[in-house]
Amino acid sequence: MVSRLNPYISFDGNARQAMEFYQSVFGGELNLTTFGQFDAAPPEYADKIMHGQLETPSGYTIMGADTPPGMAHNLGDNIVVSLSGDDSAELHGYWEQLSASGTVSVPLEKQMWGDEYGACKDSFGVAWMVNIGQESG
Repeated sequence: MVSRLNPYISFDGNARQAMEFYQSVFGGELNLTTFGQFDAAPPEYADKIMHGQLETPSGYTIMGADTPPGMAHNLGDNIVVSLSGDDSAELHGYWEQLSASGTVSVPLEKQMWGDEYGACKDSFGVAWMVNIGQESG
C-alpha cells in the first residue's frame, strides 16, 4: 500500500452520525468499531465509536472516532479537511452537500490563482476546503 494522507476526526459522542453522513455524501464502505467490542471504556460508552473508517469509490479515506472518556474534545479547532482535484461536477456536488447545513466562510468561486475555492464548516463543526483546479488545454 502506498502512503496516503487522510483526516482523522474526533467527535464528541456523535461519530456514528457524522461518519454515516460522510458516507451519504461520498458513498463507499463504512466500517465502525465500538468501544464495547473491545471493553475499552465504561459501559455507558459501549456504543460509542472507537474507530471508524470510510473508504470511498473516489479513493478518499476518512477516519473518525468519539473522544474517549477523560480526554479533552475541542470541536474542529485542529483539523481542516481538504478536497481537491479537477472534476468540477464531483467537487461541486460534495461542496453543496457539505455546506448545505453548515456555515460557509469562503463562497466557492474563482480565486486569484485561477481555481475555484471555498471553505465551510459542516453541521458537525468540521472545517472543509474545496479547491477545483482548472483543466489546462
